Amino acid sequence: MSNQKSANAQTQSKDEYVDIQMGHHDLFFKKGYQVFYTVNEFLLGLSFLIGSIFFYFESLKTWGVSLFVLGSLQMLIRPSIRLIHRFDLRKHYREEYEKEQRKSE
Repeated sequence: MSNQKSANAQTQSKDEYVDIQMGHHDLFFKKGYQVFYTVNEFLLGLSFLIGSIFFYFESLKTWGVSLFVLGSLQMLIRPSIRLIHRFDLRKHYREEYEKEQRKSE
């Protein structure tokens, strides 16, 4: 027997409905954002690697510092991607809840 709750727009509040639906479909919606996250991670690693190598050469140190700053900015992008994903998912299920409510009227 499954412990998963099912979402029902007629018997649950909007927040309950959204939370249950997000739990069931989080992995499906995460796939699209995972590409952005992975590309950012790759570029982040590349920025720090190249920046570190540039520090071996006096003429490239300024570029190395610039790549470290870029890498630091990319570290801020990581949680931003997660937040955008969560807000987008919530919005989707809130709209779905309202559509289900209108159907039952």
